[in-house]
Amino acid sequence: MENVWDYPRPPALVPCERRVRIELGGTTIADSTAALRVLETSHPPTIYVPLADVVDGVLRPAAGRSFCEWKGSAHYYDVLVGEEIRERAAWGYAEPVARYADLRDHACFYPSRMDACFLDEERVLSQEGDFYGGWITADQQGPFKGGPGTLGW
Repeated sequence: MENVWDYPRPPALVPCERRVRIELGGTTIADSTAALRVLETSHPPTIYVPLADVVDGVLRPAAGRSFCEWKGSAHYYDVLVGEEIRERAAWGYAEPVARYADLRDHACFYPSRMDACFLDEERVLSQEGDFYGGWITADQQGPFKGGPGTLGW
């Protein structure tokens, strides 16, 4: 069992030891055994998939940016499959700070905005709220930041 309160600050960047699959519109849009996990105190892990493991054409640059005090400036993607469009449903770091350089050429998807996200055969739950995008599995223990009243954690 992983307790998210044991995760470090600044966050750790580690290989994901589980297969990652993401589905939208009845299609598997990402399938990877080379993803990375970001582990940060009070957050379920965020999963970054190599762009090479994302189906060509499903990511379209979207408006807006955000800033992470650890990783740098993030850009967003709309995710498209056929007539399905999920706005700002993934993000990445084109120029992450040196400590997180391995995140370059990766995308992280909000599980709440996809039809389904899996680690091996386990369907993940979404981190509460609409900003962080953590992937919750049965082997994680909270409480998790993201819901009402947790901004100051």
